[in-house]
Amino acid sequence: MMYFLSEGSVLKWLEAPSVYHIRGDELYELDDEGFEFLRRCSSPLGCESGRNEFVDYCLAEGILTAEPVSTRRPPLIQSFFPSLRYLELQITEKCNLNCKHCYIGSRGRSELSPARIRRVLTEFEEMQGLRVLITGGEPLLHSRFGEINELLPDFQVRKILCTNGMMLDEVILCNLHVDEIQVSVDGLEKAHESLRGRGTFGIAIESLGRARDWGFEVSVSTMVHPGNLQDFNGMEKLFQELGVKDWTIDIPCITGNLKDNTAFQMSPEQGGRFLAYGTAGGVHGSASGFGCGLHLLCVTPHGLAAKCAFYSNSPLGRIEEGLRECRMRMKPVRLENLKCDCEHIESCRGGCRFRAELLGDPQGKDRYRCSLLLS
Repeated sequence: MMYFLSEGSVLKWLEAPSVYHIRGDELYELDDEGFEFLRRCSSPLGCESGRNEFVDYCLAEGILTAEPVSTRRPPLIQSFFPSLRYLELQITEKCNLNCKHCYIGSRGRSELSPARIRRVLTEFEEMQGLRVLITGGEPLLHSRFGEINELLPDFQVRKILCTNGMMLDEVILCNLHVDEIQVSVDGLEKAHESLRGRGTFGIAIESLGRARDWGFEVSVSTMVHPGNLQDFNGMEKLFQELGVKDWTIDIPCITGNLKDNTAFQMSPEQGGRFLAYGTAGGVHGSASGFGCGLHLLCVTPHGLAAKCAFYSNSPLGRIEEGLRECRMRMKPVRLENLKCDCEHIESCRGGCRFRAELLGDPQGKDRYRCSLLLS
């Protein structure tokens, strides 16, 4: 029997040889024998094999198919440590809202050209990247978003559009080349609109339902603030009804607009426990012994590379130098170097390093995460 690596699966040579199912957003580590077998199956000719436990598992998971597949396979180049798995691609500064918690603050009009985006995604794919978060500002406001959208199918990574939902209409959805749409929802109607403006809640919820009906996987991003503390059970029920795949919850850092909107600031004791509602793994995952963001890089609309969006003012370099060169300047955070000996250190990994710095303890702990684990 001939088998072929499915169209939605791609081999990735990370710290361990792996296969990534893009549609299912699942990464499977492989032993050398399994990796070599799937490498042969990724050729247009496929590979021949009898049925066995490994083949049956791959068929059940959608990694293998018995039907010939015609698709471009990205280069298989062994990654260095730590591998770059997640890319936050801020394609524009422009936004149609002025949210009270926005960490960016005052906005300009800068945006990445489609040519620069193509170069970045090409290098990200060569570095064995898994997921790209297309964000902004509001990414749909990019002056050449149509061109960017048309180049996305050329790359075998999971594409996630992060949007406020205000522009997500049928015209956009009918030709959108992404795997997942994440909409920001920061509470039920009153709480959400206290942060984002009148009329925004209904549009965001309608956009979620519309995207789901068009066949996209949908997820939600929520920021904890004093106005939505009573809304989490209601949001949980609403998102379940909408078929939301993942729910990412975070607490905004006191920077940007939030510095001037003190009524929306949260103490660790107030907000930390609500982080428990989150169901998403997010892009800040790590490995044993290391802090958050080990596998993450951010590219800004100015063409700068930073270890995450919060560190845009202290970039690692320009994208013209290459993602690899910028990435190698980043020093991974080792938990052994943090001033914390809490028994939960491997669970929280020290929390958000930027938030810890804002709290005046750059080598210490993010007390919002502490409040979650100690509550």
